[in-house]
Amino acid sequence: QVQLVESGGGSVQTGGSLRLSCAASGSSDSGYCMAWFRQAPGLEREGVARISATGVQVKYADSVKGRFTISRDNAKNTLYLQMYNLKPEDTATYYCAAVRYHMTLGPCVALPQDRYNYWGQGTQVTVSS
Repeated sequence: QVQLVESGGGSVQTGGSLRLSCAASGSSDSGYCMAWFRQAPGLEREGVARISATGVQVKYADSVKGRFTISRDNAKNTLYLQMYNLKPEDTATYYCAAVRYHMTLGPCVALPQDRYNYWGQGTQVTVSS
């Protein structure tokens, strides 16, 4: 069983930066597709960024392209989301998610939300104008 714990959320002003971390435990296998999702009050949860098991492939939502960077350190079992130039519309609870990769899933970066079976508890990001 994989456990995911996010950290690094907080309150910043427009234009500020934050770095989210997601520590994974419960498996020594790094062969997991991972992603960041977010959910704002009253809205559905949406994908922010996805990354392959090796970290070579990444994909971003259009709304965060050029401002957010997803990365992972498999030696530390940690996923990151570096966020720059934050906007009020980035305000949300951010979740990391994981699913063990196998070929039948297809590319990690194309996985829909419902294919991820491990989720963290979320970390709040608030951006004020």
